[in-house]
Amino acid sequence: MVITSLVGGVRTRPETPLCSLHHCEHLGSVKWRSISPYNYIMTTADAVRKRHKGSSSGAQAGVKDRAEEPVQWGRAWEVDWFSLSGVILLLCFAPFIVFFFIMACDQYQCSISHPLLDLYNGDATLLTIWNLAPSFTWAAAKIYAIWVTFQVVLYMCVPDFMHKILPGYVGGVQEGARTPAGLINKYEVNGLQCWIITHVLWVANAQYFHWFSPTIIIDNWIPLLWCTNILGYAVSTLAFIKAYLFPTNPEDCKFTGNIFYNYMMGIEFNPRIGKWFDFKLFFNGRPGIVAWTLINLSYAAKQQELYGYVTNSMILVNVLQAIYVLDFFWNEAWYLKTIDICHDHFGWYLGWGDCVWLPFLYTLQGLYLVYNPIQLSTPHAAGVLILGLVGYYIFRSTNHQKDLFRRTEGNCKIWGKKPTFIECSYRSADGGIHKSKLMTSGFWGVARHMNYTGDLMGSLAYCLACGGKHLLPYFYIVYMTILLVHRCIRDEHRCCNKYSKDWERYTAAVPYRLLPNIF
Repeated sequence: MVITSLVGGVRTRPETPLCSLHHCEHLGSVKWRSISPYNYIMTTADAVRKRHKGSSSGAQAGVKDRAEEPVQWGRAWEVDWFSLSGVILLLCFAPFIVFFFIMACDQYQCSISHPLLDLYNGDATLLTIWNLAPSFTWAAAKIYAIWVTFQVVLYMCVPDFMHKILPGYVGGVQEGARTPAGLINKYEVNGLQCWIITHVLWVANAQYFHWFSPTIIIDNWIPLLWCTNILGYAVSTLAFIKAYLFPTNPEDCKFTGNIFYNYMMGIEFNPRIGKWFDFKLFFNGRPGIVAWTLINLSYAAKQQELYGYVTNSMILVNVLQAIYVLDFFWNEAWYLKTIDICHDHFGWYLGWGDCVWLPFLYTLQGLYLVYNPIQLSTPHAAGVLILGLVGYYIFRSTNHQKDLFRRTEGNCKIWGKKPTFIECSYRSADGGIHKSKLMTSGFWGVARHMNYTGDLMGSLAYCLACGGKHLLPYFYIVYMTILLVHRCIRDEHRCCNKYSKDWERYTAAVPYRLLPNIF
């Protein structure tokens, strides 16, 4: 979820989206992808500029109260030195942050202060710490190559059949949201099926076949870190080169003239190979999020191997995070309408983030419990479980209300009443004029991003399952808070540009972002 930052199907007609308040990316929820607090760029490819010039004049007659220029989507803010500096810093230090946390567990029992003190006191150097870390191995490379290949095969070669047997599940070929250039892409939604097949085989291996040890992931954890970095940088570089040489859709490309920003934030909007291999959908959902629950299971197996038992804290982390992952795949069709697909370009922060940041930092709680097994008291465990489930209820109910509102075009009941909304309009890059409705009922009338509030409650529950001895497992809630608060501001900047005075009416009706009467 990016990382990514860390997100039922939406059947809204793409030509008339009913609400553009996009939830985090699972992943995300999203998660890695939106952590970079960097401005998006107004400069576009020449093809987009030409399209704007050619289409805006024809649309002026039907738009009396809107600005003449179409609203910029995607990377829509100017690049400044702060943004560029942040990009370069993140490119340099994000890989180091991941290594630091994993190394701290491997060499210092997950203490983040001890390695810093050792460095300060001269008891260790960066070189000695580096030399103690396991290096790249061909065994890990083989494991990871098989893993990624298997997920590619499931994604590309096994059409979804789960939507035919699971009531309420939306899978198979689905349409995404309209791109800035006015295009609508189709996707093969089969993530839930891939997750089920993968986990059935994992359990069958552990119980019957014994092809590999259930601890295979954690046993090769740091060597796998190097392998994921190789893939992350490779796919990011491929997407960067592809945007210049053979873009999927040139009109959805955006160039800044700065190689670092282009590489980091991405140029292509929806890079694809062939008709169906979509970089965004595959790399966000398959290698990282499918692996999330397998990584946690490997942690639990390692705890059993080391201590002869699995703690209730490890069980809580596995259960609560599995609920989150399954929610993402059950609602994968809905994910096609979120900010990751609708606004973000595919660059390093998505490619590398989904391959490295997400699987290594979103699973820190389970890793911590391998090195620090904690058996929680019954009241503590119950409190963590309740917090996690209530957070999930708010998260899911908020998104369900929006989905119901979209699918019925407002002809439904939210909390027993007909929903209220603010009707507004916007113009896409192709000059088309579209109508939209922003709901002000249910959780969406309590705060503008109550789904984020529920997400943060669940994130805090994961961390609280680890007790209070070390800070490392609490990185996740700190990270998610920064990410989602930033995402609130980022979302609302786009919505303000998109809806103008209509957005001001909406914020007057729903004045708080996350916490009623507070923020």
